[in-house]
Amino acid sequence: MNTQEIRNAYIKFFEERGHAVIARAPLILTDDPTTLFTGSGMQPIIPYLLGQPHQEGNKLVDSQTCLRAQDIEDIGDNRHTTFFEMLGNWSLGDYFKEQQIQWMWEFLTEVVELDVSKLYVTCYSGNEQFGIPKDTEAADVWSALFAQKGLSSGQADLGSEEAGYARGMKEGERIFYYDGSKNWWSRNGNEANTPIGDPCGPDSEMFYEFDIPHNPEFGEYCHPNCDCGRFMEIGNNVFMAYKKVAEGQFEKLEKPNVDHGSGLERIAAAKLNDPDVFKISLMWPIIEKLQVLSSKDYDSHTESMRVIADHLRAATFMAVDGCVPSNKQQGYVMRRLLRRAIRYSFDLGIEQNFMQEIVPVIADLYVGDFPEVAEKRDDVVAVLVKEEKAFRQTLRKGLRELQKFADSGIDGASLFTLYDTYGFPVELSTEEAVKQGFTLPSDWRQQFDDKMQEQRARSQTAAKGTFKGGLGGQTLQHKKYHTATHLMYQALRDVLGDQVVQRGSKINEARLRFDFSHDSKVSREQLDQVEEIVNREIAKDLQISFAEYPTEEATGPLGALGQFGDRYGDTVKVYSMKDQHAPENERPFSFEICGGPHVDHTLQLIEDGKKFKITKEEASSAGVRRIKAVLV
Repeated sequence: MNTQEIRNAYIKFFEERGHAVIARAPLILTDDPTTLFTGSGMQPIIPYLLGQPHQEGNKLVDSQTCLRAQDIEDIGDNRHTTFFEMLGNWSLGDYFKEQQIQWMWEFLTEVVELDVSKLYVTCYSGNEQFGIPKDTEAADVWSALFAQKGLSSGQADLGSEEAGYARGMKEGERIFYYDGSKNWWSRNGNEANTPIGDPCGPDSEMFYEFDIPHNPEFGEYCHPNCDCGRFMEIGNNVFMAYKKVAEGQFEKLEKPNVDHGSGLERIAAAKLNDPDVFKISLMWPIIEKLQVLSSKDYDSHTESMRVIADHLRAATFMAVDGCVPSNKQQGYVMRRLLRRAIRYSFDLGIEQNFMQEIVPVIADLYVGDFPEVAEKRDDVVAVLVKEEKAFRQTLRKGLRELQKFADSGIDGASLFTLYDTYGFPVELSTEEAVKQGFTLPSDWRQQFDDKMQEQRARSQTAAKGTFKGGLGGQTLQHKKYHTATHLMYQALRDVLGDQVVQRGSKINEARLRFDFSHDSKVSREQLDQVEEIVNREIAKDLQISFAEYPTEEATGPLGALGQFGDRYGDTVKVYSMKDQHAPENERPFSFEICGGPHVDHTLQLIEDGKKFKITKEEASSAGVRRIKAVLV
């Protein structure tokens, strides 16, 4: 059973047990300002776990693509990846612990057919301070299931991770209790840090044991939560049974929830009985292509091939979801991933454009299961190939600049300038400096770090007070600019053509900012036309309303506009802005998928005698233009 088959089998397994199959959310969630990317399978489901009803019902299943940019520096070992898929199933007040554990046992042991002798689980050890009992209920279910397979199921109360390293595991033990630092879920960590008013609860994790010895560098003795690599977590059952009602006080929920997440790549590695996730069927074809292009083998160039395979897989899905390389936020992470991949390609001796060879291989691994990948395959390849060509030009410029610094001496500050101005990776800078005979001062990874910290401090200062997730707040002024953005979007399509598609927006109380696809500068004459259209429609006092439609109907025959890369559920909210005096069957001026909020009618935008004015038009990134506008 390969990785793709495991994914499809999981979805089918839970669909047959009454779960609605929901589409994956995009890697960039426009309505979640807390993170740059979708970093877990549960992240798009949090509103429903917190009580909001889901339109598909109370039993859900999906495979969610995730990206964790904080793991970039860890890539190179056998199990860390920035991009991964999380298999998820949820019970919103329906079934609970016993059913969830039994189903996961059945899936792992009978569908995937993992070796049951290599499975271990962890449970919550309880917290007397907060009156939360030890989760013996989950442990007893696991114990019975192990017994059915003729396996001993001894239990050990380890408590902390540190205690695990000090005690280790005893023969026959298969169920291990850990404290809230490992086996408690809330949006903010352990029991003490759980936000008041939030649901929370214990979890029970599943681990697979590989046939490798313990590495004592991580601790004296091994245990399931050891970081040595002998054990790999392959899934986690979160049992949201409590609600924090005050500091130190928890109450049981009337209808507890189940949130399950399993790493697809990790289950596939367990199925192969090999801890190297890069050998699974969603990764190994990329490695094989790199071996062909470089004439080098994986065993001797392991780290470089792992970094390239992971980073390009992540960048491919970012592009599928509408992200483009840039110098800010998600686009900056994407650019960093691509440039790290190119930097590691030098280690393989690949010094010519290779995106056009690798990216199609990656896309073809997913086109059968994700229609959006098939739909955007060629566009994705074009975006990444263009970035590679631009960066290779940057590298040539950086090498020339490196020569200029040689006269005054190359130090950490000059290397940071190359990194900050030209995007020249510091690893490449130091290698080139040494190769060309330059001597770096002993305090240079420190001079560089000092400059990096200065930049981060400037960035944090600049970010204060900025808006998140497009809409910065719920004030009347925010609503006015949000409404004006809709009007401008349609006006741009009227003036420039239907190829204009929204690529992002940022709104605060002072102005709106709108990014859209367009391959050339918008002339002042064209901008004046857009302004005229927007002000004309505002003066008509368009009435603003919304209705929910089936997604296929809204985006198909109804022709509602949306944002490039957004993915929706089966139904969407569509806002209409229409002249109340127009014939009933006339199409609204603006008809766009959106979560709101907006003003009630467009004259509210200019009630102080103001007008809509475009203040700036500029390039945002390759093939994307940016407009800033105000009501003055």
